[in-house]
Amino acid sequence: MPPSTPKSLRIAVLADSDTRWKWGALTADRIAPGSSMEAGPRGEAQVGLALDGYLLRGRATPTARQLEEVGVRADSLREVTAVEFLRAMAETSYDIVVLALVGGGVQAMLHGLARVWDGLEQQPGPRKRPVVVTGYVGVVYEKLADGLLLRHGADLVLANSRQDAERFRAVYEGVGADASSVTEVALPFLGGAAYEGEHDPYTVVFAVQPSVPDNRRDRVYLLDRLIRHARLHPEREVLLKLRSRPGEHTTHIEELPYQKLIQRLDPPANFRLVYGHMGEVLDRTDLLVTISSTAALESLHRRIPTAVLTDLGIREVLGNHHFVGSGCLASWDQLDAGHRPVPDEEWVARQGVVADGTYAHAFDAARERITKLLASPELPPLTPYYTPVTAPGYLPGILARHHLGPDGTPLPGAPAHDKEPGPVRQIVRRAARGAYRHGVQRVAPVIRRMGEL
Repeated sequence: MPPSTPKSLRIAVLADSDTRWKWGALTADRIAPGSSMEAGPRGEAQVGLALDGYLLRGRATPTARQLEEVGVRADSLREVTAVEFLRAMAETSYDIVVLALVGGGVQAMLHGLARVWDGLEQQPGPRKRPVVVTGYVGVVYEKLADGLLLRHGADLVLANSRQDAERFRAVYEGVGADASSVTEVALPFLGGAAYEGEHDPYTVVFAVQPSVPDNRRDRVYLLDRLIRHARLHPEREVLLKLRSRPGEHTTHIEELPYQKLIQRLDPPANFRLVYGHMGEVLDRTDLLVTISSTAALESLHRRIPTAVLTDLGIREVLGNHHFVGSGCLASWDQLDAGHRPVPDEEWVARQGVVADGTYAHAFDAARERITKLLASPELPPLTPYYTPVTAPGYLPGILARHHLGPDGTPLPGAPAHDKEPGPVRQIVRRAARGAYRHGVQRVAPVIRRMGEL
């Protein structure tokens, strides 16, 4: 592997959903040595940076429409299994590998990559393994220890705020794991013009989440309140910002799409459903309302009035407990009456979303660390906290889901072919994925309801 320079940097991003692809690709831009924050989120390939995208095949593999909506460009983009990705990493030289996956996927790839790159420095020629980076797409409000320990072993574990960095280090140090990989950055997709005052018409946006809340009653309640707000304020434009169309998946499974629930309701003329890039929707937003979506952080970064709903309670299962102390918690009754939350400046600053100019330097520390790692003559082997010794009853199952054995080698029968699937196989895959989604969105809820009788 030839020595790297900022002019010939090669980065691979492995993602398992549209949201994580967006995070991974934008993070790659932010952390690349020599990159600039001034240009904003990536729309076209950065000069001097070759970005190859790999989409992990599964239930949430993004569709062409979702990829287009994300608006992130790559020099190449292909769908792979875990074993196919590992084979590509063995055959192709990269400087940086970004793992934009759920925790179990990160852990499996760390063990697989450790096997693939074992002894790389001893091979002929100046070769060393890439720098491995991982992190979280947004707010970390559940499974903190579980998710963090599954990500341990990467060279950099990115924390999106000062608060997260402190929590991450505490978890690693608490179990006796090396915490030096934790690196404070910020969400890579923050940006856009700061809010300068009300639009005409005044626009209220409710940003939905695929898995919160997770039952029909609460979702219908939220829709009803949003429609009621539109009727109470006919002079306002009220938008329901949706993440995906029926049949598509994002990071989380959505069993009860709002598009279907609203078919039985009768919204007024000033109520609309919208898709598209969140940043473009925020361009015309005067009040952002959500349960606990990362969109709230995007909105706060732009100084847009932001409300985190308390109607369903302030509960860990909803994720809105993360916003305790933010000053943004409010109910629909309060919003109907004209209340506009005022964020607590200290809380916002701890989340890394304060628009005071410091965001331009949020990735400096990560770039400096990566620059040093790229310049070092060799890198130590990847050493995840979980091993067959520390987690013999947990790790093998995680690896097996990705067709890997306890030592990171492919299991017999694992899908590891090199060639792109033929037309027939592509049709079969699409049909299988469609059947799975139909089962999640139609069959599974029916079975659950029958079980409650």
